[in-house]
Amino acid sequence: MKKLLTLMTLGVLCGCTQPEAPSSFSLSPVGYDSLAGWGQEDFASLMPLLREECHRLTQLPPETLLGGSDAITYGRHPADWGNACTALATATDAKTYLETWFQPYETGTQAFYTGYFEPQIPASLTRGGEYQTPVYGRPHDLVRAKATNGQMVSGRWVNGQFEPYYDRAAIDGGALEGQGLEIAWLKNPIDLSFLQIQGSGRLILPDGGQVRVSYDGRNGQAYVPLGRVLVQQGELPADGVSMDSIRNWLETHPDQMMSVLERNPNYVFFRRDDGNLAQGPKGAFGMSLTAGRSVAVDRSLVPFAMPLWVETKLPYGAGQPATWDHLVFAQDIGTDIKGAGRADLFTGWGASAQSIAGNLHEHGRMVLFLPRPPAESAAQ
Repeated sequence: MKKLLTLMTLGVLCGCTQPEAPSSFSLSPVGYDSLAGWGQEDFASLMPLLREECHRLTQLPPETLLGGSDAITYGRHPADWGNACTALATATDAKTYLETWFQPYETGTQAFYTGYFEPQIPASLTRGGEYQTPVYGRPHDLVRAKATNGQMVSGRWVNGQFEPYYDRAAIDGGALEGQGLEIAWLKNPIDLSFLQIQGSGRLILPDGGQVRVSYDGRNGQAYVPLGRVLVQQGELPADGVSMDSIRNWLETHPDQMMSVLERNPNYVFFRRDDGNLAQGPKGAFGMSLTAGRSVAVDRSLVPFAMPLWVETKLPYGAGQPATWDHLVFAQDIGTDIKGAGRADLFTGWGASAQSIAGNLHEHGRMVLFLPRPPAESAAQ
């Protein structure tokens, strides 16, 4: 989703303390027999996903850096996937194919999983009635420039001087009015804030139609978690922060709603995305995200396209979280997804997806599947 790029996790939303994320890992080869639930995986559903990944990889120059730690010696460039993708063309069984062409590696660190989803929000393409909160497209004067420390920053040029872009309060106050940037209208600023946190969403129109909007940049201001603000103000307990509790507080305190929302100066802009609504939004790797199969990772440690074996639990509702052991693919990134063993699972769209994403914060195991070098795969 190119999320804030991708959608923010519960940790970003609330500012909760999360496990210390190791900045590197060492890889140790393991056997497929060590993977819990490997024999029960839905291998038939993996074939089209593997083919889509190989198709995406063939669109990139062979020397493109997909990312990844130096500990990963093979699989960081599309060229490393050439033989595996060629073999996939005639493969008929995903289990046999994966076991032949990929070697599982333990990361040596405990994994930590959160979730993100694509929200569905009531909206109108024209202003009127209860639809008074604009969804803005990217402003024409929002640019990126290199700061004196070499980092790229967002801002605007004013009389030859580069300045920070308008913050949330200024934009709420009308700084962008009259520029024709409105691409839709929502019922309230709370819906807009949560859409911006996720980085993409489906707008449900009054006639029942749907329009997807996707991330198209941000103002460059620092992100301040609303949950942290409410905890600091004594409005929520530190262990009681969730998407639902934040929304409930904002809705029941309309006189304080805007002042709290504007404590977060970060502001996200969108573009209309006319892609296939039967699929998920595009991730940073350029592929449509698949619920339960796409994850956001720290690209400095895990390359795009990398298959990952996940062993964790998902919060499906009442009772204890259900064990969840599945193969996923590194197809997205996120501002808060940092460190080895850190991943954000895309859960899809709708009420169930929102519930799982909002309550997923579980430890677990992560195993990387690296493509085997040609000689090794031939021996295998």
